[in-house]
Amino acid sequence: MKINHPSFLPRGFFSRALVSLVAVVAVLLFSATLDKQRAYAKSKFIAIGTGGPTGVYFVVGNAICRMVHKEAAEGRKKGRKHGLRCSAPSTAGSNYNIGQIRAGELDFGVAQSDWQHHAYNGTSKYEGKPFKKLRAVFSVHPEPFQILVGRRSGIRNWQGLKGKRVNIGNPGSGQRGTMEVLMKIHNTTKSDFASATELTSSEQSKALCDGNIDAYGYTVGVPNAGVAQAADGCGASIISLTTDPIKKLVADNAYYAFAVIPRGTYATTRRDVKTFGVKATFVTSAKESEASVYEVVRAVFENLSDFKKLHPAFSRLQPKQMIEEGLSAPLHKGALKYYKEKGWK
Repeated sequence: MKINHPSFLPRGFFSRALVSLVAVVAVLLFSATLDKQRAYAKSKFIAIGTGGPTGVYFVVGNAICRMVHKEAAEGRKKGRKHGLRCSAPSTAGSNYNIGQIRAGELDFGVAQSDWQHHAYNGTSKYEGKPFKKLRAVFSVHPEPFQILVGRRSGIRNWQGLKGKRVNIGNPGSGQRGTMEVLMKIHNTTKSDFASATELTSSEQSKALCDGNIDAYGYTVGVPNAGVAQAADGCGASIISLTTDPIKKLVADNAYYAFAVIPRGTYATTRRDVKTFGVKATFVTSAKESEASVYEVVRAVFENLSDFKKLHPAFSRLQPKQMIEEGLSAPLHKGALKYYKEKGWK
C-alpha cells in the first residue's frame, strides 16, 4: 500500500528526523559509555597477599575480597559505591607479603602476628630495617605451629628431627621464619638434618607422603586441607612441642601463646597435641587511603556471620578479639574510624 507524503510536511522530513534520532541515540550511548569509563577510572583495584593455595591465608584473602564485592553497589539498587575491586593471589606468605606492601606492590596482606611485630619494631630478620609505616587492620584465626612427621620416621619430639630430612619452608614464608626461630633456640643448624628442603606449603604434604622428606613445620589454622592430606592420607602425625626453650620463648614474647590441637582433628590425632602458635593478622601500609581501608573493614565486619562460614578456622571469630589480639603495629586510621563508629574503640 502506498503512503502519501503529508502536504503539510516538507520533503525529506522523515529522513532528516531519522538522522536526528540516530544522532540522539548515538550521543546517549556515547554518554553512557563515558559514564562507565569514568566509573571504571574511579575504581580502585586492591591486591591482597595471602599464602599457598592449600593454606588458610589463601582463604582469608579471598574471603575478604568476597565480602568487599558483596558490599559493592554495582548491579544492585542498594550497596556501597566504594568502587573497590579486589584480588587475592597465592603468594609466598607472611614476610613476602610484608615486603611487598612495603615496596608498594601489594595493598594488603595476611601475616603472622610475630612477623608483624618484628617488621614494625625492626627485630629478628628485620633488625635495623623497621617498617614503621606498617599498619594493623584486624586479626583473624589462631595458628598453631605444627610439625608433621612421617608414619615410619620414628620422630617423637624436636630432638628426633636430628639426622632426618626436614622441610624448613620456602624463603619468605612465616613457617620458615618460625622454623628458624626454633632452630636458633635449640642450637640446631641445617647441618644437623640429613637435608633441609625449602618446599612451599602446597608441596610439602605430597613430599611427606611420597617418602621424600621425613618431617615438615607448618604454621596454619586448624583444620587445614594440606595437613589433612598428610595426616588422613598417609598416616602422618603431629608431634607435641613442649621443650624448655619453647616454654621460655612463649613466656618472653607476648605474640606467642600455647595452643592445643584437639584429639580427633585428624585421623592420627588420637590425643590432644600441645604446641604453641601465633595469630593470623591482616595488615596494610599507612600510605593506603583511609577510605579504602574503611570500606574493606566495614565489608568484613558488616558481613562477619557470612565470613565465618567460609572456613572452620573462622567459626569462633569475635570482633573484640579481632581488633585487639596479635596487633603490635598501630591500627590504620581507616580501620580505627570504623571501630570508633561501632563503639569498639
